[in-house]
Amino acid sequence: MKTTLISSIMTKNVVCVSPQQKILDVKHIYEKRKFHRHIPVIENNKLVGMVSLIDFMYNIGKAGLDDNNKVYNELTVKDIMTFNPYALPSNSSIEEVALKLSKGEYHAIPIIEEEKVVGIVSTVDIIQFFLDKQ
Repeated sequence: MKTTLISSIMTKNVVCVSPQQKILDVKHIYEKRKFHRHIPVIENNKLVGMVSLIDFMYNIGKAGLDDNNKVYNELTVKDIMTFNPYALPSNSSIEEVALKLSKGEYHAIPIIEEEKVVGIVSTVDIIQFFLDKQ
């Protein structure tokens, strides 16, 4: 059986944020259509964290949609991100990533080359891959 690399299905050109950005920027990213619910955080071109939609929602409380709410301009990405996220290299197999995601601890995994984010894969991407093989 031929091994298929995760790089063949990962989302490339990943939208990332820096730890210093305001979470208002994160809000604007989430407002876009068809966006992964996980945003890698990079500093000096290296993966240092991850922001999930859950992290974001938990930290904004009842801020609502108004960009002028103080929470969006007071908190930074560093305040809400998960540090040292789990990541896999781009030469990982789809099966390896599927196995990791199937355990339920993660819903998306950044794909890296030399600590630089080159892609991201979500549970939905893996499900779609296996459905397409049917």
